[in-house]
Amino acid sequence: MRTLKTTVLIAVMLLLLPNLNIAQESKNQAFYVHEDQVKPSMVQEYEQISKEFKEACTKHDLQDLSWEVASTSSGRYFNISPIKNMAELDKNVMAPLAEKMGEEAFMDMFKRFNKCYDKHGDYIVYLNEELTYMPEGISITTEGQNYRKWHFLHVTPENIQNLKGKLKELKALFTKKGSKEYYRIYHNGFGNMGDYYIAILSAVDEEDYAKKSKANQVLLGEEGKMLFDEIFKYVSKYEVESGGMHPELAYSPK
Repeated sequence: MRTLKTTVLIAVMLLLLPNLNIAQESKNQAFYVHEDQVKPSMVQEYEQISKEFKEACTKHDLQDLSWEVASTSSGRYFNISPIKNMAELDKNVMAPLAEKMGEEAFMDMFKRFNKCYDKHGDYIVYLNEELTYMPEGISITTEGQNYRKWHFLHVTPENIQNLKGKLKELKALFTKKGSKEYYRIYHNGFGNMGDYYIAILSAVDEEDYAKKSKANQVLLGEEGKMLFDEIFKYVSKYEVESGGMHPELAYSPK
């Protein structure tokens, strides 16, 4: 995991994409994401250490830091924290925890984490409210719906604005049709290589997701099919990940 200076964990999901306009990005909520690519054989141990870490934060009343946790079926764990600005990355918010736990116990916990993966890293993503379709109010936590589907739409620099325009049309179509399949759009920020948008959808489980997706496909009809065909003309690479949220690993100060 990571530290918010050199040592710890922060941040998760969902999710991610680019805006060339920094002023536009400032209007969207930024999230600091720490991603651990956990070895298949170490998933249970990783989650057990994550629970111990949360318990330590709760016991010692760690302030000024909160995070959600999501994971994919491929073993990618996202620890996600909202941030107000890049200046927050200079704060060592883990220092009080290390002091209360003791430096040795604190470092030992992260040594145990490090055995669970060979690759991990940090980056910023933005929740793009302009492109997100959640007519009842935007929220990254959907109560009772912890299943997640991530649709990654990679795009080359020359096609960013074209793809963004088509995603605006998609939201307008969902709105016109009164679709019940809600989604959040994120775009990549600092720390990412390449540009991409990610659409994140929530459901109760995989069966519920498939049911919603089928109903939405019928609702959008031929108009929707044509628009998706136009969208993918500007997508250089498309990836889909399935997984879910881990509320038992999330933390928020009292």
